Amino acid sequence: MTTTMPPSAQPPIRRGPYAKTAQRRQEIVEAATNVFASRGYHGGSLRDIARQIGLSLTSVVHHFPAKSDLLEAVLENADQTGGWTLGLARTEGVKVAILAQVDFNLERKELLRLLAIVSSEASDPAHPAHQWFVDRYDNLASGLAKLLEYDIERGRVSADVDPELTGRLLAAMWDGLQLQWLLDPTQDMHGQMDAALNRLLQ
Repeated sequence: MTTTMPPSAQPPIRRGPYAKTAQRRQEIVEAATNVFASRGYHGGSLRDIARQIGLSLTSVVHHFPAKSDLLEAVLENADQTGGWTLGLARTEGVKVAILAQVDFNLERKELLRLLAIVSSEASDPAHPAHQWFVDRYDNLASGLAKLLEYDIERGRVSADVDPELTGRLLAAMWDGLQLQWLLDPTQDMHGQMDAALNRLLQ
């Protein structure tokens, strides 16, 4: 029979070097997010990032040997902090899920600015994030297409809707509305997306 000690009697949890390393990496990623979001990938340097959190350049390079390595970590972190849930899309429909994500994104302006700036730079095929964004948009469009097919089968979306084409249009429209909101936060992104979805999904 096994027993557990009460919390007060348990030995303190030791934070090993791995936990400290993971925390330091996350701090660097968050600082890089701020720098890249304000200056772009080319305009922001590793030295700028190190200065933001009081580290030496050597410490940053220890965790991310190349600036492109840090950019990849920043982009992956930006994508992982999204609130999109497949479950909501399947139970309530793609429109409800998109509008929920739009509302969630309104609270993460810095990450949206990062994606807007770096995606523009990445239109250059030589940019280190070029393929990342190509894959991201392909995955987003194909994912939306599958959800639209699911909704069509259940009568939530008109059978006249072309899932693949509409998936691409939704991805493009979404980015465009977010960019306009970044430029002018008085824009009603939720209302505009709602109106656009009503037109596209009829």
